[in-house]
Amino acid sequence: MEAAPSLVLACRDLRKVYRMGEVDVVALDGVDFALGRGELLVLVGVSGSGKSTLLNILGGLDVPSDGRVFFEGTELTGADDELLTRYRRKHVGFVFQFYNLVSSLTARENVALVTDIADDPLEPEEALSLVGLGDRLDHFPAQLSGGEQQRVAIARAVAKRPSVLLCDEPTGALDFKTGILVLDVIERVNRELRTATAVITHNAPIAEMADRVVTLSDGRVQSERRVEHRAPASSLRW
Repeated sequence: MEAAPSLVLACRDLRKVYRMGEVDVVALDGVDFALGRGELLVLVGVSGSGKSTLLNILGGLDVPSDGRVFFEGTELTGADDELLTRYRRKHVGFVFQFYNLVSSLTARENVALVTDIADDPLEPEEALSLVGLGDRLDHFPAQLSGGEQQRVAIARAVAKRPSVLLCDEPTGALDFKTGILVLDVIERVNRELRTATAVITHNAPIAEMADRVVTLSDGRVQSERRVEHRAPASSLRW
């Protein structure tokens, strides 16, 4: 029997409430969550279910209204801005639906923005080779397809060797075939670097590439299941 992965991220009874004028909007309502080392987890749920809010809190981009968040056993709840900035810079890689590349920089230079401030980074060339772009190092974003730009964004996220990779709808702006290529890269990074990876998606079939699937609804964990046989990204269809 395979041992459970050691925990990288965990939260307990997490709540997030936004004040919208005179109304309180509950985005998360008592969420317990965990992500293990080397695990690939997929978060599914309809728009407004709390997926992005949860990922933003786990990544140190937002703070909870209540509850506790832990990174490798250290509590982040109540951390000051300096500690959260250090946590994001050293330990977390983000991939969003839109690539957020600097248009005036080449692929290599976009990745170097991260490697220049990391403690033990991959070389930009190595990170870009990992995502299949070793021959596009000196191309600018305008010279790359949407899928290639997203792969540069993934290379940038993983070049600092983060403990955690958080992906919010990484295929949302891409067509099906290009989306599969991007998911294949995420799968490869997870497998080869053993990066704890969480992927948000509204495409239910993507869940089959995960080790574990968590479904959110109305700010709560509706269900959680372990995938017995993880499907390769290349086999997915939606």
